[in-house]
Amino acid sequence: MDDPLGVYVPGGRLDRQDNEIGALAGLTFAVKDLFDLEGVAKTCGSPAYAARFTEPATANAPAVATLLTAGARLTGRTVMDELAYSLTGANPHQGTPTNVDAPGRAPGGSSSGSAAAVAGGLCDFALGTDTGGSVRVPASYCGIPGLRPSHGAVPSAGAMALAPSFDTVGWFARDTEVLEAVGEHLLPLDSDGAEIGRLTIAEDAWDLAEPETARALASWQDRLRQRLTGGEAMRLAGDSGGLETWQQAFRIVQAREACDQHGAWIAESATALGSELAQRWDWARSVSDADAKAAWETVRSAAARVQALTEGGGVIALPSAPGVAPPVTADEEAWSDHRTRVLTLSCIASLSGCPQVSLPVTKLGGLPLGLGLIGPRGGDRALLAFASRLLPANQERDPGAVFDEA
Repeated sequence: MDDPLGVYVPGGRLDRQDNEIGALAGLTFAVKDLFDLEGVAKTCGSPAYAARFTEPATANAPAVATLLTAGARLTGRTVMDELAYSLTGANPHQGTPTNVDAPGRAPGGSSSGSAAAVAGGLCDFALGTDTGGSVRVPASYCGIPGLRPSHGAVPSAGAMALAPSFDTVGWFARDTEVLEAVGEHLLPLDSDGAEIGRLTIAEDAWDLAEPETARALASWQDRLRQRLTGGEAMRLAGDSGGLETWQQAFRIVQAREACDQHGAWIAESATALGSELAQRWDWARSVSDADAKAAWETVRSAAARVQALTEGGGVIALPSAPGVAPPVTADEEAWSDHRTRVLTLSCIASLSGCPQVSLPVTKLGGLPLGLGLIGPRGGDRALLAFASRLLPANQERDPGAVFDEA
C-alpha cells in the first residue's frame, strides 16, 4: 500500500476491523507505534527497542481493542519520535512524516505520524500518547483537533510507558464531531459533573507565545468571554517562581521516571540511540534523588493550582504552542528555544492531570495555530462537548476567524 506522506512505519500498513456494525463503523484510524497490536512487535520509534523486545504482542492494547469493537477500521502503525521522548516529530531512523497543512514544516511529536495521517486525510482519527505535549503540539502544527485526556481516564495498558505520572492516551480527529465520538467509547463518564461555564485566561502562558501568534489568537479570548463567565487574565504560576519553574520540575520528574522505565535495558543495549535521544538520555541519567524530590513538591503545588481553577466547570485558555510549526530544516539552536517554550506551555496540563483540547482555530501566514483549553480533571466529556459547540465540525479549517491578522 502507498504511504505518500511517510506516516506509517516500514511494514506498518494494516487492514483490521472486528465489527462492521459498531457505532464507529465507517471510520478509519491509525495508532502510534507504541501500542500493542496482536501479532505485531512494536518498535516505539527505536531500533534499540525493537532489537531488545522482539516478541509480537499477544493481544491488542485495551484502547485499540475498544475502538475495534466499536467498528472502526485500523489502517496501520504510525511513525513517532524515538521512545516518545521529543516534540519535534523527526525520527532519525524512520523519517519525518509530511505535514500537509504546513509543507516543509515539522509535524510535531512525539505522535507525529498519527497527526500527519489525520491531517493528510489518510484516516479519520488516530491514537497517540501525550506525556508533555505529544498530542497537543502536533494537533496545533498540523491544523487538527486533538485531546490529551485527564490522567488515567483512558487505560494506558499495552502502551509503552515513558513517565507514568504524566503519560496519557490521547487522539486526533478530522473534526470535533469525530473527536467527541471517539471519546464516547474511550472515556469514562465525567466525575466532575459540571458543564464548562467559567473562563480563566492564562496570562503567563500567553506571554510565551510569539507576538504574531498572540495577535492571531486574540479574538478567541473575546469569543470565549462571550460564552463563559469570568474571563479574567491571571498568572497561573503566581509567585511560585513562574511557569519556567513548573517546566523544570516536569522535565526532572519525567527524566527520573523515564530512567526507571528504560534505563536498565538501554544500558545493556548493543544498538545505539539516535543522537538527539542519546544527548537527552545522558542528561536524564544525571538527575539526582534530591532533584527529583524537590521537583515533586513543585509538581504537587502546580497541580493543586490548576485543578482549583478548573474544578466545577472551569476552563483555562492558552495557546497550544508558542507559534506555527518550525521548518524541518531549523537548526538545533532554533529548536532549543522553541522546544523550551513549547514544553513550558504544554507542561501545565501534564502537571495537573487535567484534560486539554487543542482546536485548529486560525492560521498565520497560511500555517495552522491551535487554541488550547484545559478543563476540569474528570470533566473530559464536558470539555469535548464545549469544544464541539465552540468549533462545530462544519467549521473545521475555516472557522470564520480572521486569518493572518498579524
